[in-house]
Amino acid sequence: MGSHPDEPLTPAGRLFLQPQMNTIIHCVVGFERPIDVPKSKDAIMSSIMVRHPRFRSVLVRDKRGLEHWHETGVDINRHFVEVHDSTSVNDYVAGLSFSSPLSEDKPLWEVHVLAEHRCAVFRIHHALGDGISLVSMLLAGCRLADDPEGVPAVAGGKRTESAGRIGSLWGLLKMVLLSIVFVFEFLLRALWVSDRKTAISGGAGVELWPRKLATATFSIDDMKAVKKAIAGATINDVLFGVVSSGLSRYLDHRSPNALPEGLRITGLAMVNIRRQPGLQDLSNLMKSNSGTRWGNKFGMLLLPIYYHKGGADPLSYVKRAKKMIDSKKLTLEGHFSYKIGNLVMSWFGAKVACLLNYRIVCNTTFTISNIVGPTEKITLADNPVAYLRANTSSLPHALTMHMMSYAGRADMQILVAKDIIPDPELLAKCFEDSLLEMKEAALTSKKTLKDN
Repeated sequence: MGSHPDEPLTPAGRLFLQPQMNTIIHCVVGFERPIDVPKSKDAIMSSIMVRHPRFRSVLVRDKRGLEHWHETGVDINRHFVEVHDSTSVNDYVAGLSFSSPLSEDKPLWEVHVLAEHRCAVFRIHHALGDGISLVSMLLAGCRLADDPEGVPAVAGGKRTESAGRIGSLWGLLKMVLLSIVFVFEFLLRALWVSDRKTAISGGAGVELWPRKLATATFSIDDMKAVKKAIAGATINDVLFGVVSSGLSRYLDHRSPNALPEGLRITGLAMVNIRRQPGLQDLSNLMKSNSGTRWGNKFGMLLLPIYYHKGGADPLSYVKRAKKMIDSKKLTLEGHFSYKIGNLVMSWFGAKVACLLNYRIVCNTTFTISNIVGPTEKITLADNPVAYLRANTSSLPHALTMHMMSYAGRADMQILVAKDIIPDPELLAKCFEDSLLEMKEAALTSKKTLKDN
């Protein structure tokens, strides 16, 4: 492959290289069989990932200090790290999350092979692309387990355009008003407005604290059962209802009777703003004029949940989540935040843009994301994949949650600052129990309707 001219980093790429927001994406792939490392290296070297210029380029800075990608090629042996010890997968990834930056003398990605656990951890710097871009590329190198030539299907459909949601003057006015409210709140969060401190709050400097990692596992069928019990609900509504209920349970355990009913706890979600929702067709990502382009193309959403004591109808958490998310769908919040970030980066530079984003993170309580993965079993380097999980390196939040679905189940990685949240396994159980309670309530409701 021929050499490409040095490519300047995108504004978002420059943001993720700032010391306070330096972010690495971890994609954890569990396998059913032992990992053949030489075969895995060959598979990656022949994959579309390594043919992409950014994965063959090192980070360089010009005389003005501006970052560029300079293509050099790939020495695959420098990108593979073989781990031979009994450390659990979650403990190992937690350690990577706060204390292991990527070396800038090679392209900014690595593969850590945990042989004893039949697991590989793909470490890819956020400057290379967002989670949607990176997971889409990873899956492009996979094949269907029951069809060695078949490529995993990308969940798709076109994103509902704003015009389709605002087919009236009132709808247009509502969209404009809600968007203005968001911009105002966004700016206030960047300046001084913050959540009340609770047992799960982080803050400035917490990104440097040691981490623990736990996994909450959900059945997609259970989530669908809850979704069907509430008219018009989505899996994201169910997920946010589970998070609201689970955090309320956990806070009751950590600080009984200490919090007022209805206390607002604000989450920060990074949302894909490409035309196509979810994972992308890689051929479209490679086209600069496709509207789905490669790189970091996401906006921020401020997603509030509210603390409620136990004893309430379990489905009420989902109903409240649906109402909140429905109002967000009427706005252009994600697009506004994306444009604001680019404008600040262009006018004031990376340091000011970093400060803006850092303060927003410090003034909210948690990060959350959800990636819809393959619905069918897949293989990578001819090895059947047992599970897919994703998370990022540390942020000022003491709590980050990243859910990814695969073949009928969803794993949510719960990364915490362990000196603030010492028992993430309990938090994971609170989430799992919340979903089970919601499913039972949904089934009871369905039975009651049938009997009547």
